[in-house]
Amino acid sequence: MAPPDPRPLLAALGRRDFLRAAAAVTAAGGLVGCSASVTPAPVAATLPDGPLQPGVGDIPGDHYLGSDPADVRWGYVPAIGAAPVLTMRSGQTVTIDTVSHEGILEDQGRDPVAWFGRHGVPADGVLSDAVAVARDYRRTPRDFDADGPHVITGPVFVEGARPGDVLKVETLSAVPRVPYGVVSSRHGKGALGRTASGAPPAGITLDEVMPPPAADGRATGDPERYGNVSVFTAVRDGADGPEAYLPFGEGREVSFGLRPFMGTMGVAHAAADAENAPELNSIPPTLGGGNIDIRLLGPDSAFYLPVRAEGALFHVGDPHLAMGDGEVALTALEGSLRATFRLTVCRPGEGTAPSVAFGYPFGETPDAWVPIGLSDPDGSIGGQGTDLDVAMRRAVVNALDFLQDDRGMDRATAYAYLSAAADFAVSQVVDRTVGVHGVIPKAHFRS
Repeated sequence: MAPPDPRPLLAALGRRDFLRAAAAVTAAGGLVGCSASVTPAPVAATLPDGPLQPGVGDIPGDHYLGSDPADVRWGYVPAIGAAPVLTMRSGQTVTIDTVSHEGILEDQGRDPVAWFGRHGVPADGVLSDAVAVARDYRRTPRDFDADGPHVITGPVFVEGARPGDVLKVETLSAVPRVPYGVVSSRHGKGALGRTASGAPPAGITLDEVMPPPAADGRATGDPERYGNVSVFTAVRDGADGPEAYLPFGEGREVSFGLRPFMGTMGVAHAAADAENAPELNSIPPTLGGGNIDIRLLGPDSAFYLPVRAEGALFHVGDPHLAMGDGEVALTALEGSLRATFRLTVCRPGEGTAPSVAFGYPFGETPDAWVPIGLSDPDGSIGGQGTDLDVAMRRAVVNALDFLQDDRGMDRATAYAYLSAAADFAVSQVVDRTVGVHGVIPKAHFRS
């Protein structure tokens, strides 16, 4: 079956008002200060008119940051002491053009014009910054098997942020930069991937590994022969907003609505170790956030991160158009986003951020508080533990601490309440360090 052709969309969408809506989100959807609450953001109903090339179109933030090769780390996140690429004041906003790694990776040929061209995208429908990162990134060649895949933009130095504070990250808008995305299974990973020894995980057979091992596979040293699977997915306007159309079978497709969010939002959490960890891999989430992959953290959300470095050193990457809880096939529907954030420094002892957030990432939406648990949150130090039981227990402990310290519940009652009325979901099972998050409805706390 031929893949969906996005050319008619690129050529004939017509003038859209999507970016005006994004600007309205910036004006009305966020918060001033560190108050622990979130205001719902309006939902934009259409796609932008053609690809959002770097710096082109409406940029609602006080500052703008693009993903020029000089301003990104491909596969790694900034460490404490990293040189910032932008400085801003607490409470200001920044619009960041992020780049998805899909279409530029080594198993796809590291040539996005050619790769997307095979799926019907004309050369002028490919983002120029994606082309520049693939062609000009300073670390060439990359190690496809060891480096992280994510294009991480930043870091941003937030004036006044110091160790012991919390950085409140409000996502004010997240606009798709192109009308397509990609879902990939690679490295024999995902929920049904091989173990480090090459064996299938406990409880499944080798025939059930996804994707199936390639006949010549990894022994060739050629990533394009690894047997990885990437599914190109067109995005078109629907009656209720933009929808993704994922092809299968002969002329068939399954469609679902977009829910854009940044898979990676983080602050510097550790110093680089020249001997043992000269750079910090982008894959595992940490106490500094990073590749947290919680789909609730899109527009109208707040993400609270414990600060460990002067200036916090905020960074973003891994933009998603949509994702299901668990992210079982290794990636979500990946696609480049133009996202606008408000970054605000919260001091300890001022009652302005959830108490848990001074030691652990914590999320919030207009309707819920989102305590988070990670299986092994120290990054790549000593490898990564992947036990969901550990992540679940930590999410419950963080939920208990929040209810006790911030909502005034005694711990035993809080434990009973969580069992009776709160939900806990698997955030993701694919980032080496796995995650679980809770959802505590605010409507339950009327008094």
